[in-house]
Formats: sequence, structure tokens, C-alpha cells
Amino acid sequence: MNHKLYSNLIFELSHPGRRGYSLPKNQFGHHEIPAELKRTADAELPECDEMTVVRHYTNHSGNNFGVDNGFYPLGSCTMKYNPPINEEIAAHPAFANLHPLQPAETVKGAEEVYENLQQSLSELTGLSRFTLNPCAGAHGELTGLMIIKAYHESRNDHQRTKVIVPDSAHGTNPASAAVCGLNVVEVKSTPDGLVDVEHLKTLLGDDIAGMMMTNPNTLGLFEVHIPEITKLIHDCGGLMYYDGANLNPLLGECRPGDMGFDVMHINLHKTFSTPHGGGGPGSGPVGVCEKLVDFLPTNNCKAKGHTGTAITIHPYHGHFATYLRAYTYILSLGRENVKKVGPYATLNANYIMNSLKDVYELPIDKVCKHEFVFDGLKDKSTGVTTMDVAKRLLDYGFHAPTIYFPLLFHEAMMIEPTESESKDTIDGFIDVMRKIAEEAKTNPDIVKGAPHETPVKRVNDVEAAKHPILTYQQLIHDNN
Repeated sequence: MNHKLYSNLIFELSHPGRRGYSLPKNQFGHHEIPAELKRTADAELPECDEMTVVRHYTNHSGNNFGVDNGFYPLGSCTMKYNPPINEEIAAHPAFANLHPLQPAETVKGAEEVYENLQQSLSELTGLSRFTLNPCAGAHGELTGLMIIKAYHESRNDHQRTKVIVPDSAHGTNPASAAVCGLNVVEVKSTPDGLVDVEHLKTLLGDDIAGMMMTNPNTLGLFEVHIPEITKLIHDCGGLMYYDGANLNPLLGECRPGDMGFDVMHINLHKTFSTPHGGGGPGSGPVGVCEKLVDFLPTNNCKAKGHTGTAITIHPYHGHFATYLRAYTYILSLGRENVKKVGPYATLNANYIMNSLKDVYELPIDKVCKHEFVFDGLKDKSTGVTTMDVAKRLLDYGFHAPTIYFPLLFHEAMMIEPTESESKDTIDGFIDVMRKIAEEAKTNPDIVKGAPHETPVKRVNDVEAAKHPILTYQQLIHDNN
């Protein structure tokens, strides 16, 4: 087989005059296209026969890596298995053929799903009410911050313009606050990776709108000072925001609402097994405590006697097929089995961490939750970096973990298994990580030059980031 044929771009397989289609005869008459909408030059699309197109994309699809064909230890993003039953329910004609503008009396079943999912999320998080409008986690963050801002404005607390964010926070936290028109104030972490409560105290005042926290935090550590932190923020008149990105290890064990959080978003793709990646379909439901219920964005909030600032973030009810998947997952587990998600995810993470900490640097050696962070190889004399280890993992059939994040450690390597990974899979990953550590000592060049077995070998990451080539440039040869 000519493997190069299938590694080429579709443009490189193009030959003038080849076709893989035939259009039907025009049945609609002639309609003149306005000049401003017409191209001034040909589109330069590839010209290929049907078999070339089918084989090209079929073979390229085999290069995709996903949770269905391999272990995905991507820290901070919880790449969970998506059970086929979720897809089966979402694709059911009774749901798939709905339209957001059809009469309300014809979608009573969908409304029931919508309501039941909200109630389930409230039960699992300890918050009073959810909205399913936000279309992504970051969209949910923005929504939650808008609710906090609207709450303060309804009380004429217009001076509350600051949001406290830990230095270990996800990057979307300060970004969402900035988009919402709030000022970010950073609180430092202690050497053991937790929020520095003493530093936090120096930041408090009547200008604080709230504090955003992820618990467990980005290092995979449970913030044990949460009761004290929430009291400090509430006492100064602020609200507590829970970033639900790391909810998975707490599922069925403890609830953000019980910890004192007032607002939170949930990444359904991270905790409730809906599709993740590729820009969608995402969903970021936002839940609030009782005193903030009237500030939730709804399509009829004014009709319900809403007294605060109306918030509109989406004209409809978000991504319904995503809700179906999440609700199916919750029903499949049931009340008794949802309690096993957090403990199993935590067990898997601690097993990997303790199995590798003799060869990889563990800057904070304490019980983690769903994820943990290494600071590169323990033996720094080899010159092998975290990037090299990540590239070498690809040769062994594993997706690389999150690297160089969080920024607290120079050679950060963030690893997160989920509760659905078997011990056999995890042991295989541990064996490969140990083998790479040994290669770094005995044959460092093979690690530094990785990957060797992938269709695309080592690329210049800096060049690709600074000078990306995003379009194919058609080569025109002058035969004269």
C-alpha cells in the first residue's frame, strides 16, 4: 500500500478535470446573482474522483485519537467515556426532530427532561435551581459572573467590581471576569498548593464582588480551608463562585452548595459523559442558591416577577441533545452508583501518582483527588523535558497528558484518569511512563526525537504557533 498517498493533503491528490459527482438539471430557472456576491476568481477546490476522496478521509480518520480507542490522561479536562446508550437516546426521532420554535404544547416530553435534569443537578450540587441556557463551560462562567454582578447592582452595591481568583485557577476564570467587566485580583497559593488564607484576608473589602474557586483545585488538591474562605467572602459582602470543571471527584461525595458556594457552572462534558472537544456540542448549566434564583437567565424572567437585571445569554434552552446524554448518564448510574464516580476517579489518580513518584518529580506529595501534577522527570541530568515525555507517549499509543500547566511548576505534567479506566489500562500506562523514564537515562535521543511512529513526526512547535499555515497555497507551474 502506498502510505504516502493517504498522508497527502486532498489538494495534492487533485487532478484537473476529475469529478466525483454530477449535479441534477436545474429545475428552478435562472436567477441572477448580485455582482457583489460573485467570486472574482475560481475557488481552487480540489478535483478528485469519489474513490480517492473516500479513501483519503477514511484513512485520515484512523489517525484520530479519542477516548473510544485509547487512554486519555488529559489533566484538568476529564475526558470521560461516552456510553453508546447516551447517543442512542439523543438520536431518538422523538427528540432529534424537535424544533425550538414549534408550539410549546407539542414538546411537553422535552420540557420534562429539561426540568428533571435541573432537579438532578440541584440534588447533586446542593444548589436551589439551575439554568441550562449556557452553551459551554466558559459561557456558564460568564453567566454566573453576570448573575453575581446583577445581584450586587440590584442592591446598589455598584462599587463591587473586583473578583478574587487563585493563582492556580483555570485560565477561563480571569478571562470570564474581564469579559463581564470585572477586575481580577489574584490570591496566592501556599507551598502546599492551597489558597493562602492570610493573603486572602489582605484583599478583602467592600469592593469585592466575589471569589472564584475550583475545588479540588487545579493541582488536584482538596481546599481544606473552604469553610473559612467562604465565611470571609460572605462577611465582606461578596459571593462565592464554584468552577465546576473539577466536580467529577466530588460526585456523590460532597456538594458545592453545602460548602457555601452561591453560584456554580457544570461542564456536562467533563462530569456527565457528554461529547468533549472540537468546539462542541458543549453545555455549561449554571446553578444558584435560593437568594439568586430570580437572577437566573430565562426566556420569561420578567413574567415571573423578576426584580433584578434581566440577563439574556441564549434565545432558547441550550443544546438539548447534550442534556439528553447527561440525563441518560445520571439515570443509568442511579442514586446508588453515582456515589462511586468520585471515589473510583480518586483511587485511580492516587494509584498512578504513587506508582510513578520515584521516577517523576512530585512537588506536592499528598493525597490527591482526580488529578495530580508531576514536575518533569526526577533525574534532571538527562536533559529530557516534559514535552519530550509527552511526545514519546504517542509512540506507545497513549495520548499525552496536559503539560506545562498549571504554571506553578516549570515542567508541569498534569495527569487525570477517570473512574471508568480499568486497572489493566492504568498499569499499561504506568509501565510505559517508567519505560520512558528509563529511556531518558539510557537513550535520551530517542525520547528527544519522538514521536517516531506517528504519521507526522516532531514538528517545530514554536514556529507552528507563531507562523501557522492555515490555508493550502495552490502551486501554479508556468509551462511556457
